[in-house]
Amino acid sequence: MRRYPSVKELDRFKKPGRYLAGPNLFLQISQWHTKSWIFRYRFNGRPRHMGLGAYDLLSLSEARDKAHELRRQLKIQKLDPLEARRAEAQTTRRAVLRDITFKQAARRYIDERADIWRGNASRDQWLQSLQKYAFALIGDISVASIGKAEVVAVLDAAKGAPSTRERLKHRLANILNFAHAHGWRETSENPATSRHLLAPRKNGKHFEAMHHEQVPAFMAQLRNTEGQWARALELHILCASRPIEIYRARWQEFDLERAVWTRPGAHMKNNVEHRIPLSPRAVEILRALPRYSDFVFPGRSGGQASSAMLRRQLARMKCAVDPHGFRAAFKTWAGEQTGYPYELVEVALAHSLGALDEAYRRADMMARRRQLMETWNEYVSRPDTANGVVVPLRQGGNP
Repeated sequence: MRRYPSVKELDRFKKPGRYLAGPNLFLQISQWHTKSWIFRYRFNGRPRHMGLGAYDLLSLSEARDKAHELRRQLKIQKLDPLEARRAEAQTTRRAVLRDITFKQAARRYIDERADIWRGNASRDQWLQSLQKYAFALIGDISVASIGKAEVVAVLDAAKGAPSTRERLKHRLANILNFAHAHGWRETSENPATSRHLLAPRKNGKHFEAMHHEQVPAFMAQLRNTEGQWARALELHILCASRPIEIYRARWQEFDLERAVWTRPGAHMKNNVEHRIPLSPRAVEILRALPRYSDFVFPGRSGGQASSAMLRRQLARMKCAVDPHGFRAAFKTWAGEQTGYPYELVEVALAHSLGALDEAYRRADMMARRRQLMETWNEYVSRPDTANGVVVPLRQGGNP
């Protein structure tokens, strides 16, 4: 029977290396002279080793007992001890993940956004909508197990309130992304960003929207219309900007050589600088405009124009939609007709993505955002395949 060294004999070893201390058991001394126990073995012909613990925290007899159990696992159960340990750790991790509920994750997200939001209004709106529609249904469910069925249940609870459902969908998506970033959800798949969760909204009294399929024909009519505000409306649609951004736009914000419009944070709804990649047609519009004011589309006195000018241009064209509604058309088109990620579309609209904001605003994402805006440019510039005529929209109704 083979004799293995005693504790006293092992204590004498000082030189870095590995010293046999039992069947498959070794004392390992590192180059920094720290000592630990390791279990060395072969599985499917591959040499493997796994740590058992520090030399001063695990006695020789305890280390030999551990090695014996691992040998039984290896020889009798035909299991790889290292993979078995990893599987056990994963099971433990999942158990920990199950302890974080959706309500806890949501409150953590809201707390971390408190310093970014202006005042308490946004915080209160988030909490009120989640308490009313989400917490009662999924608040106590593990955030790791939230799937499409749970998201649909929350959205169904807000039926009859389309704007609320849109906001809820956005908030659920942000919270689930936040949970994944913090390790509370293993999958990066976000069920709240799934397409077709919400039916297309019917036009109401505010922000009447043109269906994206009508936009190309409207753009053809718009390009044949002369005037500063026709060009302003065209740029607004191409950039999917907010109307107020058009009124406030100054020449110093545009780099036409690089085809980028940089909106300062002070002029943005979320107080964050926003860069808009300009399509070729957008650059063409800007190059052709006269420059007699700091404002790109100035009012009569040369200062900032009235916030009603885009609506008046639409009224002159007998088109009863709201300028803001073209952003909805852009979002619907991107979601239904393209494969661009939801997050990329939200950034293009200058919407907040919570924990993912920084990642999607990095410079290396600009190329993808430019592709998105140029694809939109190509779409709205194509000939109308139906009849090439814009169908006038009735006030407050569908086309």
